[in-house]
Amino acid sequence: MTNDKGRKAMQLPDENIEYSYQRLLTQPHEAWTPTTELQGQHFLAQEKLDEVKQWVMAVRGQIAAERELQNPPAKMRPLQAGFIDLPQKMLDHYKRKQDASELGKLLRLAQRLRDNVDRVVVLGIGGSYLGGKALFDALCHTYHNEMPAKLRMGKPRLYFEGNNVDNDTLQDLFELLENTCVDPEIIEERWGVIVASKSGETLESAAVFRAVKAEAAKFYGPKSETLRELIVPITGTKTKLRDLCKAEGYPDEDILTIPDEVGGRFSVFTAVGLLPAAVLGLDVRAMLLGASTMTRRFIDEPFERNPVLQFAAVNHLMTERGKTTRVLAAWSKKLEAVGWWYDQLLSESLGKNGRGPTPITAVYTRDLHSRGQQHQDGTRDKLINNLVLRQAKHPPVMVGHVDRNEDDLNQFSRRSLQDLMEAAFQGTNEAYVQGARPTADIVLPVITEHTMGQLLQMLMLATVVEGRLSGTNPYGQPGVEAYKANMMRILKSQPNLPKGEVRDAAKGV
Repeated sequence: MTNDKGRKAMQLPDENIEYSYQRLLTQPHEAWTPTTELQGQHFLAQEKLDEVKQWVMAVRGQIAAERELQNPPAKMRPLQAGFIDLPQKMLDHYKRKQDASELGKLLRLAQRLRDNVDRVVVLGIGGSYLGGKALFDALCHTYHNEMPAKLRMGKPRLYFEGNNVDNDTLQDLFELLENTCVDPEIIEERWGVIVASKSGETLESAAVFRAVKAEAAKFYGPKSETLRELIVPITGTKTKLRDLCKAEGYPDEDILTIPDEVGGRFSVFTAVGLLPAAVLGLDVRAMLLGASTMTRRFIDEPFERNPVLQFAAVNHLMTERGKTTRVLAAWSKKLEAVGWWYDQLLSESLGKNGRGPTPITAVYTRDLHSRGQQHQDGTRDKLINNLVLRQAKHPPVMVGHVDRNEDDLNQFSRRSLQDLMEAAFQGTNEAYVQGARPTADIVLPVITEHTMGQLLQMLMLATVVEGRLSGTNPYGQPGVEAYKANMMRILKSQPNLPKGEVRDAAKGV
């Protein structure tokens, strides 16, 4: 947990996230060149950005007002703005109620899992796992699951499943558990489950949960009380998953709730994202504080100091200019899952009515050797938002000097991998400017719980602002419901097969 001194330290400006977009603005030039002509066509004029500032500020006022609506008119539905104030509300409720608050319940259940198992299987799809995965990858050791328990300081391994109905990957997980978890009396061989579903009836997660429960019953025994203690459900207020857990004897205090006014893809700061983080011993209060800090900046700060408004305005204007492919280029592999999370956030929020940008996640410098050619020299439909980490966590790895210099790297012997990354960053973005390829930077000073809270809240808020700017309701996902309805209809129309028989997937489709 973070003391008051630590909280003050986390609010220092040097840990604030910023959005730097000056590189994609057109610059005055004394003479015409083919490059300046292209930049004029594909970059953004400062005057155009100035024109949209007042509009963006008005949209901010609209969104602030939407938070207070208890019964919105039909034309505004669905309206799920509860995520905006949720981080501060959770902190305030915890301060007043402690263990009786939702955050208090979450911390208690996280401690139960941490004290009793060495592995936790997280079941969820879409918003029910992507946020937790982003936090896990960013804030934990890259090879956390491979580290021995002593080096993990007793924190469980984490496995994400239930995000597909892939038979073989689930069987591989069962094989791992069956061969490494033999004696349920030994804590190091126990495993638990977190199952998250806002609706409580998403077919992929529900079907995998049934299979995982059966596997757990084989290990602990079908009538073991341990099953209830080591399976933690997270769901909406009135769902089939909640009904199932109640029927199986779960007390109310052992079921965590996703508020009705928080949509699934906006739920990272509910138990969906916070419980897996807390199981890993991460400081979830610092995450909530970071998210709350970003909300205050969004509501209070002028455009010039407001990364939410800047990001929304710039990205909206560039989409209107035909940059309909939006690349989030993470300059750290640890941030790749943030891109996956943003893929869903952007796609489900703005991809409606034949409109909306298409998100792509890339990791640089890795993907400069795959997508780099397309980004530099392909179709001019892209805006690249670099996700930049200014300070590495570990001491620098040096290139070093060796006797055999056939690779000709001794000239860089006193350079570190961080130096190489910085040179690649500068060189890549210089090439983008020269080629009239617009790019901007989301700048993280460091990766901490506080900065991750800021980052995810910034992207959620900016997505809502962008939706309002484009006239698209950022809440709800009607397109996703179409496949679900068809999937269920097809399953119901086909008879169950004898055990072991495999259906030709092409038949009946």
